[in-house]
Amino acid sequence: MAMEFRFDATEDYQLKAIAAVTSLFEGQPYIRNELVIPEGGSFAVVANRLDLSENDLLRNLGAVQAERGIVQDAALMQIEEIIDGLTGEQGVRFPNFSIEMETGTGKTYVYLRTALELYQRYGLRKFIIVVPSVAVREGVLKTLQVTGRHMAGLYANPPYRYYVYDSGRFAQVRQFTLSDGIEMMVMTIDSFNKGANVIRQYADGMQGERPIHLIQATRPVLILDEPQNMESERSVAALAALHPLFALRYSATHRNPYNLVYRLTPFDAYRESLVKRIEVASVVEEDNLNRPFVRLDDITTEGRLLKASVAVHRLMSKGAIKEKVVTVRPGDSLAEKTKRAEYEGYEVDEINFGSGFIRFANGIEIRKGGAIGTDREAISEAQIRYTVEEHFRKQARLKNEGIKVLSLFFIDKVDNFVNDDGIVRRLFVRAFDEVKGSYPDWAGQEALSVQAAYFATRSRRGGAVEAIDSSGKSKEDETAFNLIMRDKERLLSFDEPVAFIFSHSALREGWDNPNVFQICALREVGSERERRQQVGRGIRLPVDQTGKRVRDVRINVLTVVASESYERFVSGLQSEIKAEYGADGMPPKPPNARNKVKANLRKHYFLKPEFKELWERIRHNTRYAVRIDTERLIASVLPELDAAPIRAPRVAIRKAEVVVTMHDTFEAMAQSGARTAVDLAGRFPLPNLVEVMESLMENTSPPMRITRRTLLEIFNRAENKKAAVENPHEFATVAVAIIKDKLTDQLVDGIQYEKVAQWYEMSQFEMEVEAWSDYLVKSERPDGSEGASLYDGVFWDSLTIEKPFIEALERRKDVRLYFRLPDWFQVNTPIGKYNPDWAIVMDNPEDDQGKPILYLVRETKATGRLSDLRPQERRKVLCGKRHFEDALRVSYRVIASAAELP
Repeated sequence: MAMEFRFDATEDYQLKAIAAVTSLFEGQPYIRNELVIPEGGSFAVVANRLDLSENDLLRNLGAVQAERGIVQDAALMQIEEIIDGLTGEQGVRFPNFSIEMETGTGKTYVYLRTALELYQRYGLRKFIIVVPSVAVREGVLKTLQVTGRHMAGLYANPPYRYYVYDSGRFAQVRQFTLSDGIEMMVMTIDSFNKGANVIRQYADGMQGERPIHLIQATRPVLILDEPQNMESERSVAALAALHPLFALRYSATHRNPYNLVYRLTPFDAYRESLVKRIEVASVVEEDNLNRPFVRLDDITTEGRLLKASVAVHRLMSKGAIKEKVVTVRPGDSLAEKTKRAEYEGYEVDEINFGSGFIRFANGIEIRKGGAIGTDREAISEAQIRYTVEEHFRKQARLKNEGIKVLSLFFIDKVDNFVNDDGIVRRLFVRAFDEVKGSYPDWAGQEALSVQAAYFATRSRRGGAVEAIDSSGKSKEDETAFNLIMRDKERLLSFDEPVAFIFSHSALREGWDNPNVFQICALREVGSERERRQQVGRGIRLPVDQTGKRVRDVRINVLTVVASESYERFVSGLQSEIKAEYGADGMPPKPPNARNKVKANLRKHYFLKPEFKELWERIRHNTRYAVRIDTERLIASVLPELDAAPIRAPRVAIRKAEVVVTMHDTFEAMAQSGARTAVDLAGRFPLPNLVEVMESLMENTSPPMRITRRTLLEIFNRAENKKAAVENPHEFATVAVAIIKDKLTDQLVDGIQYEKVAQWYEMSQFEMEVEAWSDYLVKSERPDGSEGASLYDGVFWDSLTIEKPFIEALERRKDVRLYFRLPDWFQVNTPIGKYNPDWAIVMDNPEDDQGKPILYLVRETKATGRLSDLRPQERRKVLCGKRHFEDALRVSYRVIASAAELP
């Protein structure tokens, strides 16, 4: 049975990103599908429409930004009317909104769901997804394909089509303009940013119209994927030429974050385990000072002068030779900079900013990120061998978990792999053949049968170009392209032998694979952004053979095999993040892959009376029961529902001035926002409102169900019945959102737990836990004696909360024993599984009622106040309190530090 990717519709951070966009249009009535003839046009279209004024949008924008802690914009940033230098036509002025999501956190999934939400809520139905490259386009199409069934179930089979824009199919453009369903057209920016593009030409098959004119009339919503690659003047003009209603910009690395409405930083993603953690295996030369070493790190400008930052081996004042970065300008001598004669002849002859290289008087030229003075073949051999070994080791560990491991190699030159005698090909084959004998699953495999390469170029063998098929690629290229870019399910199957992927620079934005666990960077990193892009190809959480996302933090580790020191790699990776987010937005330092440590279980602690008593108290499973108080639910919903602004549908007038452009063409320039001319309330058949609400309850996330009688009672008792009659769909949408929020609170508030005859066994504790030394606190008392932890070391996830909490527990003499509750120790709740943080045994300072020892369960958060927690956190904590205190009679609290313990 073929793998099918499975998606979780309840990811809180994704729902927040979707809500941030949909909330921008609060007050917009639902737009019914109807054919309209544009002014001066000879054709009819089904178009998008936005009735909100600029002030309405700005007010909504401010509310969204305030709710999410984003600095509020004083004005609505829009792309202005731009004269298209290609055709002389004037593009419209349109607002842009930016959504910032770290690579690997489901950006494409989020914007596809957002489009469906915009249709369901407001009736917007024409969407153009603009991408900067073929690689990004293929990634978008793949996501559209694999999410089809998921979206259909989530939104009750919405009428949507998706396709790549094909300049040879005029019928496709007509379908886009006339369809009353949801249309998602995927276009590369190059398909409409040139005067020669077919979309800009008059065509007989279009009744004498240009295809772009039909698209303009639909006022499409633009979804810009990686918009930082579409910032040129020509690209901006091309976007404006589509006459969009507005643009939604999705990226992890915005260059211009217009009207930012949502931000998921690398720090957020890393801290919340939404992406793999990173480890670095550095492969560098040491103790080799026999040749001059020069590495070009950067080229910058200083006024009209150029300067370069180069790393050299410099003679220090006390006689040691160390790697140091020095600044040089044209004419500078490295012999003087390093105080070493070995650098004679290394006078700076040229620094070229545009091409990114430095040339010395001896003729040696180094490109940015490149180096001389090291044995590149030896370093590459070590990198490749280590990657192959790590791949085999990791696959052996994860096979029983149903996870196929992939390794990705970024190489310096295509010929180094595609040629039979290419150095990378030779080194890989040698390493594979030498290592595979130690691993039975690999012993019978051939090196070239387990690899595939994608270079976006023609493959060559022995200098000859292979046969090229109709697509312009060799047969081998086409097969690899389809496997890597289009058939990820097959690539992730154990039945597919390919597990090692080789690429140059084509796999940047737009491609990743969730099961890349090793990235071997054989090519020098040309910039800090490129380093982050490379890491981004493997940062996504993996999936097993059923397509289910794996969230085990012990498994989700990306190993980067780098030809640079661990410190330099980390510094480079974080300096790019720091430049975008500031020092407070940086993730924890990636750990060194060759410095893993184990925390061992202190088995004799199992024999301690305190542990036996604690375990006996907390080990029991429970079941819960909830009771919905219908009257209380209705009473909590009605005030918010009656206060919710629900506008009636209407006909709006927009005032525009006709102007003559510099190219002697007529254009319309908007002068005002929308004004209501006709109120359309009561002019269309009313649906069965209860059925609409019932459908929304079950088919929006999270799905919930209450009786029709309750829904009808809410409607009957609502004061704002006029809104329900005038705009029933909007009324139902608003009502369901309020009902679900109040219902969730009631489920949690009224939950009751009782003990059942099932429990967790002590045998489930692992004998040892492996992780990185960077995240370990040794369990020992200040005097060096054995600490209080169940393990001889404790790994922390939060530098500001958990690490100081652990250290404080070890210092306190009244703490007899503690341990982090394992991942498998879970409490059932109506909103998912809950894994508490800590179990603690300590002395009772008051010794009241003959209880000298306290047995505690504690959750550590940034604050102990429940009102300050996020809603889902607060709800799980409340369930945890009922489970432990009501059912198990164990003290449970949320605390921010060990000082809050008794």
